[in-house]
Amino acid sequence: MSDRFALTGARIFDGDDWHDSAALVCDGLVEAIVAAGAIPSNVARIETGGGMLAPGFVDLQVNGGGGVMLNDHPDVASIETICRAHAPFGTAALLPTLITDTSEITAAAVAAGAEAARRKVPGFLGLHLEGPHLSIARKGAHDPALIRPMLDSDQTMLIAARKNLPVLLTTVAPESVEPSQVSALSKAGIVVSIGHSDTGYATARAFAEAGATVVTHLFNAMSQIGNREPGLAGAAIDTGTFYAGIIADGIHVDPATMAIALRAKQGPGKILLVTDAMATIGTDMTSFTLNGRTIHRKDGRLTLADGTLAGADLDMISAVRFMHRVVGLDLDETLRMASLYPAQAIGQSHRLGRFANGTAANIVSLSDDLDIKSVWIDGAKVFAGSPAR
Repeated sequence: MSDRFALTGARIFDGDDWHDSAALVCDGLVEAIVAAGAIPSNVARIETGGGMLAPGFVDLQVNGGGGVMLNDHPDVASIETICRAHAPFGTAALLPTLITDTSEITAAAVAAGAEAARRKVPGFLGLHLEGPHLSIARKGAHDPALIRPMLDSDQTMLIAARKNLPVLLTTVAPESVEPSQVSALSKAGIVVSIGHSDTGYATARAFAEAGATVVTHLFNAMSQIGNREPGLAGAAIDTGTFYAGIIADGIHVDPATMAIALRAKQGPGKILLVTDAMATIGTDMTSFTLNGRTIHRKDGRLTLADGTLAGADLDMISAVRFMHRVVGLDLDETLRMASLYPAQAIGQSHRLGRFANGTAANIVSLSDDLDIKSVWIDGAKVFAGSPAR
């Protein structure tokens, strides 16, 4: 017997348009959007109590949550904890992210990701390996002692890892990676993102031609737009094929800068929301460690002892509120930035980021004030209530 139900009483955003209808869900998939009067009599009805239903959020950069960091505990239990910690904030699919670390830790994370995929951990989408092939000049909070050029063995490892992961995204810098390596990774189905780089505009464009399609946390840890050199930030905005993640907390990027970038960005590649979240999400912890260094949490910031920003104390619904209320972006486009565009960036928009026949029943129920009411992952309710804001 199939698990079939209808969600009623809320406006539905399907990724493109709004509907005053009901959503039919069957066996973990969206079956259809139908008029309330067209719901079959034998289908259970779940009244949502108003507000809106939208595709569950998709986060491509999540370093931790629920008190754990993937770097410190690269195992399935940590992946489960991270996914569970972000679900109350509307994130129904995410890439646990490993920050630059040793080859041994990287191998353990890849093995854990493969096992999480086999177990079908709710919310697990794949892995994001952010480094170690970055630029020391734009290291951010990454340990410079662990940053290094990509070797043939690294390329072979990544291609082998992709075979056991639904999605594999890796952040690299032109300073440590050759265009031919990017091309090989892209051809193997790996999503290549450029980040933590001081590279110039022309080189960034060349890496796009080689197969890189994403830019990691726009404006942060990268060469900036100058009068004679547009830098990586300029290439991210001007190159139509690049998707670019942005951390919308008002700390990493000024709202005016976000608005300028949104107005300027052209082409199929879009700007999308990422949290760059750390272990603090869903907890009241005031500090934690990364690569043996203490990261402090205060006033919405996460910093190393020297004040360097170290990830973000940000969840996805807070990023949505910030883009809509502070930056002033239309709610439709803000929701796309949180769901459809990240799904497109990793080739998963056939099943994520939309309400359509056959897409995953990853659904977030929102109040009119943009509070989280309920979250479903693959048709199973994983959260009901109001998370801490």
